[in-house]
Amino acid sequence: MIAFNDSADSSPPGHLLFPPGQILITPNALTQLPPSEVLQALKRHLSGDWGDCCLEDRQSNDQALESGGRIFSVYHTADLLKFWIITEADHTLTTVLLPEDY
Repeated sequence: MIAFNDSADSSPPGHLLFPPGQILITPNALTQLPPSEVLQALKRHLSGDWGDCCLEDRQSNDQALESGGRIFSVYHTADLLKFWIITEADHTLTTVLLPEDY
């Protein structure tokens, strides 16, 4: 896994619903996903836009914001490549990965 640092992010901290902790991206995702689309998806994930996940996962994410738990989002690149973003329950780690990396 590779640590990911977005020092150019200018989003006000008040727009984030939860802290990401350390952000990692798998080597496979790093080579296949456009960096700008990963950054946009991370911003969506941290602001509560769970992307294309199913209703059950959306509800689980909403509950995790209230009572703790893992947060899972699904996104697609402009080329329709599916990728996931997972924040661990303790909010110490967020990982960007492709489904086959899981």
